[in-house]
Amino acid sequence: MKHNQAITFISIVIPVYNEQACLPELIHRTTATMSQLNKKYEIILIDDGSQDNSAELIEAASSAPHSHIVGIMLNRNYGQHNAIMAGFEHVRGDLIITLDADLQNPPEEIPKLIAKAEEGFDAVGTIRKNRQDSILRRFPSKIINHIVKRSTGVEMNDYGCMLRAYRHHVVQAMLACHERSTFIPILANGFARRTAEIEVAHHERIQGDSKYNFMALINLMFDLLTSMTTAPLRLLSLIGGGIASIGVLFGLGLFFLRFIYGSEWGVDGIFPLFSILFIFIGAQFIGLGLLGEYIGRIYSDVRARPRYYVQEILIGEASQQVREQNQTVIAIKQTP
Repeated sequence: MKHNQAITFISIVIPVYNEQACLPELIHRTTATMSQLNKKYEIILIDDGSQDNSAELIEAASSAPHSHIVGIMLNRNYGQHNAIMAGFEHVRGDLIITLDADLQNPPEEIPKLIAKAEEGFDAVGTIRKNRQDSILRRFPSKIINHIVKRSTGVEMNDYGCMLRAYRHHVVQAMLACHERSTFIPILANGFARRTAEIEVAHHERIQGDSKYNFMALINLMFDLLTSMTTAPLRLLSLIGGGIASIGVLFGLGLFFLRFIYGSEWGVDGIFPLFSILFIFIGAQFIGLGLLGEYIGRIYSDVRARPRYYVQEILIGEASQQVREQNQTVIAIKQTP
């Protein structure tokens, strides 16, 4: 099996949500970086229901002469990871690179990921060197990264950085998964035979505002946890079991104290009542945890809504030519 197959065509997938301040510089710098490489490329910009002029900027960029831009317009905001999955549906490259639109991870770091992937790796993650985020972002990130490493067994240290590279077959495997809450780096590692991680630069956001407020970070954390494990539901059952056990011990203690100090000590049965109450509360937590386990799985399987709805696709002139050439190459490779 060949792990170091040559990479000739690269797809850059960038979700965009209200990034009109950063978008022109993003397109310019990404195009300049890719133009320096001796490889065919396309830049896929997914407008995730932006309320500013991001969609118009993407449309103008894709219609420019010799443009390598592919614009995918979603009808509303579906979230970063669903937007990336929409981009994955339309990639044609041998290697797919994801990148945030805020320029905190500079596009100039892309050649590092390509070089590492060419060493034979199926998925290349990144570690943000000298991370410029606040401590309120860094500290929870460390905790989550540690939990993910322990849960998945994959030694990666920065799952929060979206500057990552995936071989085409890994992306195709991810598209075959239909769960609604998807955390792409974890999902990709489940299909990659060989993974690696490299350091990349990290800059402060120059323009615009972060799209991750406190509630968005909380939602992302829940998506991350529930996409890889049902441990939170099982933890609820364990907590319920612990509370019930404490209630039983409390009841036994009161039983013996009743004989030592007499009936007056128990305040006419009020303390034993608390003991029984603790036991029933713990039992309820156990029941809720078990019900949640089953309902969560049924809910995920039955509620088969699409992840996103693509309203329009805009393909630049140069990108269209490269795609047609690449389709011909794929057809030749598949001919017996």
